[in-house]
Amino acid sequence: MYSKMLIKGGNPLSGEVTTQGAKNAALPVIAASLLLKGKRLKIKDVPKLEDIYTMADLLRQLGVEVNHVDHSMILSVPEDLCWETPKALVSKMRASSLVLGPLLARMGKAVLPLPGGCAIGSRPIDLHLKGLVKLGAEVELLHGAVHAKAKELRGTRIYLDFPSVGATENIMMAAVFAKGETVIENAAREPEITNLAEALKLMGCNIEGVGTGIIHIEGTDSLEETEVKIIPDRIEAGTYMVAGAITRGKVKVKNVTLEHIDATLAKLEETGVTVEVEKDAVTVDARDCKMKGVSLKTLPYPGFPTDMQPQFTALLTIAEGTSVIKETIFESRFLHVSELKRMGADIELQGNTAIVNGVPKLKGAEVRATDLRAGAALVLAGLAAEDETVVYGLGHIRRGYEDFQNKLKALGGDVEELPSEEDGSAKW
Repeated sequence: MYSKMLIKGGNPLSGEVTTQGAKNAALPVIAASLLLKGKRLKIKDVPKLEDIYTMADLLRQLGVEVNHVDHSMILSVPEDLCWETPKALVSKMRASSLVLGPLLARMGKAVLPLPGGCAIGSRPIDLHLKGLVKLGAEVELLHGAVHAKAKELRGTRIYLDFPSVGATENIMMAAVFAKGETVIENAAREPEITNLAEALKLMGCNIEGVGTGIIHIEGTDSLEETEVKIIPDRIEAGTYMVAGAITRGKVKVKNVTLEHIDATLAKLEETGVTVEVEKDAVTVDARDCKMKGVSLKTLPYPGFPTDMQPQFTALLTIAEGTSVIKETIFESRFLHVSELKRMGADIELQGNTAIVNGVPKLKGAEVRATDLRAGAALVLAGLAAEDETVVYGLGHIRRGYEDFQNKLKALGGDVEELPSEEDGSAKW
């Protein structure tokens, strides 16, 4: 059953925690397996998460054989694929849209019901569709589903109005079999894009410019089976760093790629927390620190990540002085604010900006996660609060954090998942 989490706050977290593979890197790589024909793709360091289960089930529905051992996944892709995706699975997760590009490239047609996901604002896939049309696809929206077809995809220049991660990934995968060269300008530069590009290169695709904002892809006729490793999850790593800071503890986060978390580390240090960096680990020490408020603005990578904004909002509720947080990526990414205010936070919303006045202590309350990162933020707030906090809606958290309860317990957090009246969850 889905659960609620009971948190008894006040314990400074201490110890070590190891970062999982990145969910947002694994999902597009799993989708990229659809480009193979009668071949296999092995993916290592795949996290055991609800969104991963959903994507695996989606590929099974399309005809792919999915096998897994621990944190490895082997995808055996048949010569023929089903090109119509099931609404029941697609509606659970926005990342389902990532199968559109590879399906169209492989089968020449695809049907995708409009996908679901976190309720953090409008995230239309119009940039995905514009890119596919530029490559030569015909796209229609019929009865709430995208119908795309193409006799042949042709390489071209595509300029993205916004450096959308999903659109960049979808267009990259569709361009693999396009005739000639495709150039994506104003492409997203996130590490997850680089991980996907590395996977496609290992399959035999010629890609250049990843990470620069201008990506060149030379179309090919066939790909080879290979093995891919998923990068560490920079958002999970950042969440545990903030957990150490908000509880006035000392936490070492292992298995991190330092260049991927530069913005998060810089803001943590700005609050006054001590940050010690090693080759692939970071230690956050807030035991004797006097945290102060900061200003931050979410931006596409390498800027401060929107997926770390809710956790930082929770942290800044107990920092001295006033913090100003500007959200520029998603217009509804402050749903956690009303829940934090139930815990005694002093936050004023002005459009896409939150003014946070630090308070000495948060107080335990019953709160509800409205999305994945908001849920993590409320758990962190509960760890720092006086008395008991109950966080409902843990299904959201399971979409992005593997074994969250036990990792927090290992650091000294007094947390316990309890049954609630909500529906069940998928299994690996």
